[in-house]
Amino acid sequence: MRRIPLPIFVGFTLIFFTSPIVAQEWTVLRYTPIQIEALFLEQNLQLIAEKMNISLADAEIVQAKQWANPELSVGSVNFWGSEKQREGLVMGAFPKNTQFSVELSQLIQTAGKRSKLVNQTKVSKEIAVEEFEDVLRGLKAELRKLVGETTYLQSYSAVLSDQQKSLEQLTEAYKKQAAQGNIAKTELVRLQSGLLELENEINETRSSLNEQQKNLKSLLNISPLNRIEIDPDNDSMPVPEPDWLASLFVTARESRPDLKRGELETLFYEKSFIYEKSLRTPDITLSANYDRYGGVWKDFVGIGISFELPFLNRNQGNIKAARISINQSRQLALQQQNNALHEIAEAFANYEQAYNFQQKIAENELLTELDKMFEIYTKNLLNKNISMLEYIDFMESYRSSKQTMLSARKNKHISFIELQYATGSDLK
Repeated sequence: MRRIPLPIFVGFTLIFFTSPIVAQEWTVLRYTPIQIEALFLEQNLQLIAEKMNISLADAEIVQAKQWANPELSVGSVNFWGSEKQREGLVMGAFPKNTQFSVELSQLIQTAGKRSKLVNQTKVSKEIAVEEFEDVLRGLKAELRKLVGETTYLQSYSAVLSDQQKSLEQLTEAYKKQAAQGNIAKTELVRLQSGLLELENEINETRSSLNEQQKNLKSLLNISPLNRIEIDPDNDSMPVPEPDWLASLFVTARESRPDLKRGELETLFYEKSFIYEKSLRTPDITLSANYDRYGGVWKDFVGIGISFELPFLNRNQGNIKAARISINQSRQLALQQQNNALHEIAEAFANYEQAYNFQQKIAENELLTELDKMFEIYTKNLLNKNISMLEYIDFMESYRSSKQTMLSARKNKHISFIELQYATGSDLK
Protein backbone atom coordinates (compact mmCIF):
# COMPACT_ATOMS: atom_id res chain seq x y z
CA MET A 1 0.00 0.00 0.00
CA ARG A 2 1.36 3.44 -0.94
CA ARG A 3 1.96 5.91 1.85
CA ILE A 4 0.73 9.49 1.65
CA PRO A 5 3.59 12.01 1.94
CA LEU A 6 3.60 13.79 5.29
CA PRO A 7 3.19 17.39 3.92
CA ILE A 8 0.13 16.37 1.87
CA PHE A 9 -1.38 14.52 4.82
CA VAL A 10 -0.90 17.53 7.10
CA GLY A 11 -2.44 19.84 4.48
CA PHE A 12 -5.57 17.68 4.09
CA THR A 13 -5.88 17.41 7.88
CA LEU A 14 -5.76 21.16 8.32
CA ILE A 15 -8.40 21.70 5.62
CA PHE A 16 -10.68 19.04 7.11
CA PHE A 17 -10.53 20.35 10.66
CA THR A 18 -10.63 24.06 9.87
CA SER A 19 -13.47 24.07 7.31
CA PRO A 20 -16.25 23.34 9.85
CA ILE A 21 -15.07 26.33 11.90
CA VAL A 22 -15.45 28.60 8.87
CA ALA A 23 -18.87 27.07 8.12
CA GLN A 24 -20.16 28.17 11.51
CA GLU A 25 -19.61 31.87 10.82
CA TRP A 26 -22.82 33.74 9.98
CA THR A 27 -22.93 36.71 7.64
CA VAL A 28 -25.85 38.96 8.56
CA LEU A 29 -27.64 40.53 5.59
CA ARG A 30 -30.10 43.34 6.25
CA TYR A 31 -32.82 43.88 3.66
CA THR A 32 -36.07 45.75 3.36
CA PRO A 33 -39.03 43.83 1.89
CA ILE A 34 -38.61 45.74 -1.39
CA GLN A 35 -34.95 44.72 -1.63
CA ILE A 36 -35.89 41.10 -0.89
CA GLU A 37 -38.38 41.06 -3.77
CA ALA A 38 -35.81 42.54 -6.15
CA LEU A 39 -33.29 39.87 -5.13
CA PHE A 40 -35.94 37.18 -5.54
CA LEU A 41 -36.83 38.26 -9.09
CA GLU A 42 -33.15 38.18 -10.01
CA GLN A 43 -31.97 34.96 -8.36
CA ASN A 44 -34.85 32.52 -7.82
CA LEU A 45 -33.93 29.32 -9.66
CA GLN A 46 -37.49 28.16 -10.28
CA LEU A 47 -38.35 31.47 -11.95
CA ILE A 48 -35.27 31.23 -14.14
CA ALA A 49 -36.23 27.70 -15.18
CA GLU A 50 -39.88 28.58 -15.82
CA LYS A 51 -38.89 31.55 -17.95
CA MET A 52 -37.06 29.18 -20.27
CA ASN A 53 -40.44 27.70 -21.26
CA ILE A 54 -41.17 30.98 -23.05
CA SER A 55 -37.95 30.62 -25.04
CA LEU A 56 -38.92 27.03 -25.83
CA ALA A 57 -42.27 28.27 -27.15
CA ASP A 58 -40.42 30.81 -29.34
CA ALA A 59 -38.34 27.96 -30.74
CA GLU A 60 -41.52 26.03 -31.57
CA ILE A 61 -42.85 29.04 -33.51
CA VAL A 62 -39.61 29.22 -35.48
CA GLN A 63 -39.87 25.50 -36.27
CA ALA A 64 -43.52 25.76 -37.32
CA LYS A 65 -42.58 28.40 -39.90
CA GLN A 66 -40.10 26.12 -41.66
CA TRP A 67 -40.81 24.64 -45.08
CA ALA A 68 -40.37 20.93 -45.68
CA ASN A 69 -36.95 20.05 -47.08
CA PRO A 70 -36.70 18.98 -50.72
CA GLU A 71 -35.87 15.31 -51.22
CA LEU A 72 -33.22 14.03 -53.62
CA SER A 73 -33.05 10.37 -54.60
CA VAL A 74 -30.68 8.47 -56.90
CA GLY A 75 -31.67 5.01 -58.09
CA SER A 76 -31.56 2.35 -60.81
CA VAL A 77 -27.74 2.53 -60.87
CA ASN A 78 -26.31 -0.35 -62.95
CA PHE A 79 -22.69 -1.06 -61.91
CA TRP A 80 -22.46 -4.43 -63.68
CA GLY A 81 -23.50 -3.29 -67.14
CA SER A 82 -22.70 -4.89 -70.53
CA GLU A 83 -19.36 -4.70 -72.34
CA LYS A 84 -20.67 -1.83 -74.40
CA GLN A 85 -21.62 0.08 -71.24
CA ARG A 86 -18.13 -0.43 -69.83
CA GLU A 87 -16.44 1.14 -72.85
CA GLY A 88 -16.35 4.57 -71.20
CA LEU A 89 -14.44 3.40 -68.09
CA VAL A 90 -11.18 5.38 -68.08
CA MET A 91 -8.89 5.52 -65.02
CA GLY A 92 -11.77 4.64 -62.65
CA ALA A 93 -14.20 7.21 -64.09
CA PHE A 94 -17.92 6.57 -63.88
CA PRO A 95 -19.06 4.68 -67.02
CA LYS A 96 -20.70 7.10 -69.38
CA ASN A 97 -23.20 4.49 -70.51
CA THR A 98 -24.25 3.25 -67.02
CA GLN A 99 -27.97 3.36 -66.36
CA PHE A 100 -29.23 5.52 -63.40
CA SER A 101 -32.03 7.89 -62.43
CA VAL A 102 -32.20 11.07 -60.29
CA GLU A 103 -35.36 12.53 -58.79
CA LEU A 104 -35.89 15.81 -56.91
CA SER A 105 -39.19 16.27 -55.05
CA GLN A 106 -40.72 18.97 -52.86
CA LEU A 107 -43.70 18.69 -50.51
CA ILE A 108 -46.18 21.58 -50.84
CA GLN A 109 -48.56 21.98 -47.90
CA THR A 110 -52.04 22.99 -48.93
CA ALA A 111 -54.99 24.71 -47.21
CA GLY A 112 -52.66 27.04 -45.30
CA LYS A 113 -51.52 24.27 -42.93
CA ARG A 114 -48.22 25.96 -42.16
CA SER A 115 -49.74 29.33 -41.22
CA LYS A 116 -52.45 27.60 -39.17
CA LEU A 117 -49.82 25.64 -37.27
CA VAL A 118 -47.87 28.85 -36.66
CA ASN A 119 -51.01 30.51 -35.25
CA GLN A 120 -51.52 27.53 -32.95
CA THR A 121 -47.94 27.65 -31.64
CA LYS A 122 -48.22 31.41 -31.07
CA VAL A 123 -51.12 30.75 -28.72
CA SER A 124 -48.94 28.12 -27.03
CA LYS A 125 -46.38 30.83 -26.35
CA GLU A 126 -49.04 33.08 -24.83
CA ILE A 127 -50.07 30.18 -22.59
CA ALA A 128 -46.42 29.71 -21.57
CA VAL A 129 -46.23 33.41 -20.66
CA GLU A 130 -49.33 33.16 -18.47
CA GLU A 131 -48.04 29.97 -16.85
CA PHE A 132 -44.85 31.84 -15.96
CA GLU A 133 -46.90 34.71 -14.55
CA ASP A 134 -48.93 32.23 -12.49
CA VAL A 135 -45.77 30.66 -11.05
CA LEU A 136 -44.46 34.15 -10.31
CA ARG A 137 -47.74 35.06 -8.59
CA GLY A 138 -47.57 32.01 -6.34
CA LEU A 139 -43.90 32.41 -5.47
CA LYS A 140 -44.31 36.12 -4.72
CA ALA A 141 -47.17 35.36 -2.34
CA GLU A 142 -45.05 32.68 -0.66
CA LEU A 143 -42.11 35.08 -0.38
CA ARG A 144 -44.23 37.88 1.08
CA LYS A 145 -45.74 35.54 3.65
CA LEU A 146 -42.25 34.41 4.64
CA VAL A 147 -41.23 38.05 5.05
CA GLY A 148 -44.29 38.66 7.24
CA GLU A 149 -43.65 35.56 9.36
CA THR A 150 -39.94 36.39 9.71
CA THR A 151 -40.68 39.99 10.70
CA TYR A 152 -43.18 38.80 13.31
CA LEU A 153 -40.76 36.25 14.78
CA GLN A 154 -37.94 38.81 14.83
CA SER A 155 -40.11 41.29 16.71
CA TYR A 156 -41.49 38.73 19.14
CA SER A 157 -38.01 37.33 19.75
CA ALA A 158 -36.85 40.87 20.64
CA VAL A 159 -39.73 41.19 23.14
CA LEU A 160 -38.77 37.90 24.76
CA SER A 161 -35.08 38.88 24.87
CA ASP A 162 -35.94 42.12 26.69
CA GLN A 163 -37.95 40.16 29.23
CA GLN A 164 -35.12 37.69 29.60
CA LYS A 165 -32.61 40.44 30.40
CA SER A 166 -34.94 41.94 32.99
CA LEU A 167 -35.64 38.57 34.64
CA GLU A 168 -31.95 37.67 34.69
CA GLN A 169 -31.13 40.92 36.48
CA LEU A 170 -33.95 40.35 38.96
CA THR A 171 -32.81 36.78 39.54
CA GLU A 172 -29.27 37.89 40.34
CA ALA A 173 -30.60 40.53 42.74
CA TYR A 174 -32.90 38.02 44.45
CA LYS A 175 -30.08 35.49 44.80
CA LYS A 176 -28.13 38.02 46.85
CA GLN A 177 -31.21 38.90 48.91
CA ALA A 178 -32.00 35.21 49.52
CA ALA A 179 -28.39 34.53 50.58
CA GLN A 180 -28.68 37.34 53.14
CA GLY A 181 -32.01 35.98 54.33
CA ASN A 182 -33.95 39.09 53.35
CA ILE A 183 -36.46 37.22 51.18
CA ALA A 184 -37.92 33.73 51.13
CA LYS A 185 -36.28 31.27 48.77
CA THR A 186 -39.71 30.38 47.39
CA GLU A 187 -39.83 33.80 45.70
CA LEU A 188 -36.46 33.14 44.10
CA VAL A 189 -37.64 29.73 42.91
CA ARG A 190 -40.78 31.28 41.47
CA LEU A 191 -38.69 33.86 39.62
CA GLN A 192 -36.28 31.21 38.32
CA SER A 193 -39.21 29.08 37.16
CA GLY A 194 -40.63 32.02 35.22
CA LEU A 195 -37.20 32.59 33.65
CA LEU A 196 -36.98 28.95 32.55
CA GLU A 197 -40.42 29.10 30.96
CA LEU A 198 -39.40 32.27 29.16
CA GLU A 199 -36.15 30.72 27.89
CA ASN A 200 -38.07 27.70 26.64
CA GLU A 201 -40.38 29.98 24.65
CA ILE A 202 -37.35 31.84 23.32
CA ASN A 203 -35.87 28.57 22.05
CA GLU A 204 -39.13 27.60 20.36
CA THR A 205 -39.44 31.03 18.75
CA ARG A 206 -35.88 30.92 17.48
CA SER A 207 -36.45 27.42 16.06
CA SER A 208 -39.43 28.74 14.14
CA LEU A 209 -37.33 31.67 12.98
CA ASN A 210 -34.61 29.29 11.77
CA GLU A 211 -37.19 27.42 9.69
CA GLN A 212 -38.41 30.65 8.11
CA GLN A 213 -34.79 31.64 7.45
CA LYS A 214 -34.22 28.35 5.63
CA ASN A 215 -37.28 28.81 3.41
CA LEU A 216 -36.48 32.46 2.72
CA LYS A 217 -32.85 31.81 1.78
CA SER A 218 -33.94 28.93 -0.44
CA LEU A 219 -36.32 31.21 -2.37
CA LEU A 220 -33.65 33.91 -2.68
CA ASN A 221 -30.96 31.38 -3.67
CA ILE A 222 -28.38 32.75 -1.25
CA SER A 223 -25.76 30.94 0.83
CA PRO A 224 -26.97 29.02 3.91
CA LEU A 225 -24.11 30.67 5.80
CA ASN A 226 -25.94 34.00 5.58
CA ARG A 227 -28.59 35.17 8.00
CA ILE A 228 -31.28 37.60 6.94
CA GLU A 229 -32.57 40.42 9.09
CA ILE A 230 -35.54 42.33 7.77
CA ASP A 231 -36.02 46.06 8.26
CA PRO A 232 -39.81 46.45 8.27
CA ASP A 233 -41.17 49.09 5.94
CA ASN A 234 -44.33 51.13 6.26
CA ASP A 235 -47.18 48.62 6.55
CA SER A 236 -49.91 51.05 5.51
CA MET A 237 -52.57 49.16 3.61
CA PRO A 238 -55.81 50.24 1.93
CA VAL A 239 -58.98 50.42 3.99
CA PRO A 240 -61.33 47.55 3.01
CA GLU A 241 -64.32 49.62 1.93
CA PRO A 242 -67.50 47.59 1.19
CA ASP A 243 -67.75 48.85 -2.42
CA TRP A 244 -64.15 47.76 -3.08
CA LEU A 245 -65.13 44.12 -3.59
CA ALA A 246 -66.89 44.68 -6.94
CA SER A 247 -63.80 46.36 -8.42
CA LEU A 248 -61.66 43.44 -7.21
CA PHE A 249 -63.74 41.05 -9.31
CA VAL A 250 -63.01 43.16 -12.39
CA THR A 251 -59.31 43.34 -11.51
CA ALA A 252 -59.12 39.55 -11.22
CA ARG A 253 -60.64 39.00 -14.67
CA GLU A 254 -58.06 41.35 -16.15
CA SER A 255 -55.04 40.30 -14.10
CA ARG A 256 -55.17 36.69 -12.91
CA PRO A 257 -52.85 34.66 -15.15
CA ASP A 258 -54.70 31.37 -14.52
CA LEU A 259 -57.94 32.93 -15.80
CA LYS A 260 -56.13 34.30 -18.85
CA ARG A 261 -54.58 30.89 -19.41
CA GLY A 262 -58.03 29.27 -19.32
CA GLU A 263 -59.24 31.62 -22.06
CA LEU A 264 -56.07 31.02 -24.07
CA GLU A 265 -56.51 27.26 -23.82
CA THR A 266 -59.94 27.63 -25.40
CA LEU A 267 -58.35 29.74 -28.14
CA PHE A 268 -55.64 27.11 -28.58
CA TYR A 269 -58.20 24.36 -29.16
CA GLU A 270 -60.06 26.61 -31.60
CA LYS A 271 -56.81 27.05 -33.57
CA SER A 272 -56.21 23.31 -33.25
CA PHE A 273 -59.68 22.63 -34.65
CA ILE A 274 -58.95 24.85 -37.67
CA TYR A 275 -55.61 23.12 -38.21
CA GLU A 276 -57.10 19.62 -37.93
CA LYS A 277 -59.76 20.55 -40.50
CA SER A 278 -57.04 21.70 -42.89
CA LEU A 279 -55.44 18.26 -42.68
CA ARG A 280 -58.41 16.86 -44.59
CA THR A 281 -56.97 18.50 -47.71
CA PRO A 282 -54.13 16.32 -49.04
CA ASP A 283 -50.69 17.83 -49.53
CA ILE A 284 -49.05 17.87 -52.97
CA THR A 285 -45.61 16.60 -53.84
CA LEU A 286 -44.01 18.08 -56.96
CA SER A 287 -41.12 16.19 -58.54
CA ALA A 288 -38.65 16.41 -61.39
CA ASN A 289 -36.63 13.40 -62.53
CA TYR A 290 -33.89 12.46 -64.95
CA ASP A 291 -33.49 8.88 -66.23
CA ARG A 292 -30.66 7.57 -68.42
CA TYR A 293 -31.16 4.35 -70.33
CA GLY A 294 -34.17 3.55 -68.16
CA GLY A 295 -36.73 3.66 -70.94
CA VAL A 296 -37.20 4.30 -74.63
CA TRP A 297 -34.98 7.40 -74.63
CA LYS A 298 -31.38 7.53 -73.55
CA ASP A 299 -31.83 10.77 -71.53
CA PHE A 300 -35.32 11.28 -70.17
CA VAL A 301 -36.40 14.36 -68.16
CA GLY A 302 -39.85 14.44 -66.63
CA ILE A 303 -41.96 16.17 -64.01
CA GLY A 304 -44.59 14.72 -61.74
CA ILE A 305 -47.16 15.43 -59.09
CA SER A 306 -48.50 13.17 -56.35
CA PHE A 307 -51.08 13.48 -53.56
CA GLU A 308 -53.20 11.27 -51.36
CA LEU A 309 -56.75 10.37 -52.30
CA PRO A 310 -58.81 11.35 -49.22
CA PHE A 311 -61.35 8.56 -49.49
CA LEU A 312 -60.71 6.51 -46.33
CA ASN A 313 -59.09 8.88 -43.85
CA ARG A 314 -60.34 12.46 -43.67
CA ASN A 315 -58.99 13.09 -40.14
CA GLN A 316 -62.47 12.68 -38.68
CA GLY A 317 -61.32 11.51 -35.25
CA ASN A 318 -58.89 14.38 -34.59
CA ILE A 319 -61.44 16.94 -35.79
CA LYS A 320 -64.04 15.56 -33.42
CA ALA A 321 -61.55 15.49 -30.52
CA ALA A 322 -60.61 19.13 -31.17
CA ARG A 323 -64.29 20.16 -31.19
CA ILE A 324 -64.87 18.38 -27.86
CA SER A 325 -61.74 19.99 -26.39
CA ILE A 326 -63.11 23.45 -27.24
CA ASN A 327 -66.33 22.82 -25.32
CA GLN A 328 -64.44 21.19 -22.45
CA SER A 329 -61.98 24.09 -22.08
CA ARG A 330 -64.86 26.59 -22.08
CA GLN A 331 -66.53 24.81 -19.19
CA LEU A 332 -63.26 24.60 -17.27
CA ALA A 333 -62.62 28.31 -17.85
CA LEU A 334 -66.06 29.14 -16.44
CA GLN A 335 -65.35 26.95 -13.41
CA GLN A 336 -62.02 28.74 -12.89
CA GLN A 337 -63.75 32.11 -12.96
CA ASN A 338 -66.37 30.92 -10.50
CA ASN A 339 -63.71 29.64 -8.09
CA ALA A 340 -61.76 32.88 -8.44
CA LEU A 341 -64.74 35.01 -7.45
CA HIS A 342 -65.33 32.93 -4.32
CA GLU A 343 -61.61 33.08 -3.44
CA ILE A 344 -61.67 36.87 -3.71
CA ALA A 345 -64.80 37.15 -1.56
CA GLU A 346 -63.23 34.97 1.13
CA ALA A 347 -59.88 36.79 1.01
CA PHE A 348 -61.62 40.18 1.22
CA ALA A 349 -63.65 39.09 4.26
CA ASN A 350 -60.51 37.80 5.99
CA TYR A 351 -58.62 41.00 5.24
CA GLU A 352 -61.50 43.17 6.45
CA GLN A 353 -61.64 41.21 9.71
CA ALA A 354 -57.87 41.30 10.27
CA TYR A 355 -57.66 45.00 9.39
CA ASN A 356 -60.44 46.00 11.80
CA PHE A 357 -58.93 43.92 14.62
CA GLN A 358 -55.49 45.44 14.17
CA GLN A 359 -57.01 48.94 14.11
CA LYS A 360 -58.86 48.18 17.35
CA ILE A 361 -55.59 47.20 19.02
CA ALA A 362 -53.81 50.29 17.68
CA GLU A 363 -56.50 52.53 19.19
CA ASN A 364 -56.24 50.89 22.64
CA GLU A 365 -54.11 53.28 24.71
CA LEU A 366 -53.52 50.71 27.43
CA LEU A 367 -51.94 48.24 25.03
CA THR A 368 -49.73 50.89 23.44
CA GLU A 369 -48.29 51.75 26.89
CA LEU A 370 -47.30 48.21 27.80
CA ASP A 371 -43.56 48.96 27.64
CA LYS A 372 -43.90 51.76 30.19
CA MET A 373 -45.96 49.51 32.46
CA PHE A 374 -43.29 46.82 32.16
CA GLU A 375 -40.63 49.20 33.55
CA ILE A 376 -42.98 50.39 36.33
CA TYR A 377 -43.79 46.84 37.46
CA THR A 378 -40.11 45.92 37.52
CA LYS A 379 -39.28 48.93 39.71
CA ASN A 380 -42.23 48.21 42.04
CA LEU A 381 -41.07 44.65 42.50
CA LEU A 382 -37.57 45.79 43.45
CA ASN A 383 -39.10 48.29 45.88
CA LYS A 384 -41.38 45.51 47.22
CA ASN A 385 -44.50 47.50 46.37
CA ILE A 386 -45.98 44.42 44.63
CA SER A 387 -45.66 40.71 45.28
CA MET A 388 -43.73 38.23 43.18
CA LEU A 389 -46.99 36.58 42.12
CA GLU A 390 -48.37 39.90 40.85
CA TYR A 391 -45.19 40.53 38.92
CA ILE A 392 -45.12 37.09 37.28
CA ASP A 393 -48.80 37.42 36.35
CA PHE A 394 -48.10 40.78 34.75
CA MET A 395 -45.11 39.39 32.85
CA GLU A 396 -47.28 36.64 31.38
CA SER A 397 -50.01 39.15 30.49
CA TYR A 398 -47.42 41.49 28.99
CA ARG A 399 -45.96 38.72 26.84
CA SER A 400 -49.39 37.54 25.76
CA SER A 401 -50.52 41.07 24.88
CA LYS A 402 -47.34 41.76 22.92
CA GLN A 403 -47.78 38.51 21.03
CA THR A 404 -51.39 39.39 20.24
CA MET A 405 -50.39 42.84 18.94
CA LEU A 406 -47.61 41.47 16.76
CA SER A 407 -49.78 38.58 15.58
CA ALA A 408 -52.60 40.97 14.62
CA ARG A 409 -50.19 43.03 12.54
CA LYS A 410 -48.83 39.88 10.89
CA ASN A 411 -52.32 38.52 10.16
CA LYS A 412 -53.32 41.80 8.54
CA HIS A 413 -50.19 41.64 6.41
CA ILE A 414 -50.74 38.01 5.36
CA SER A 415 -54.46 38.44 4.69
CA PHE A 416 -53.64 41.38 2.42
CA ILE A 417 -51.09 39.20 0.57
CA GLU A 418 -53.76 36.53 0.11
CA LEU A 419 -56.15 39.16 -1.24
CA GLN A 420 -53.50 40.29 -3.74
CA TYR A 421 -52.90 36.67 -4.72
CA ALA A 422 -56.64 36.08 -5.21
CA THR A 423 -56.97 39.14 -7.47
CA GLY A 424 -53.66 38.55 -9.27
CA SER A 425 -52.60 42.15 -8.79
CA ASP A 426 -50.46 44.25 -6.44
CA LEU A 427 -53.21 46.29 -4.81
CA LYS A 428 -52.51 49.80 -3.53
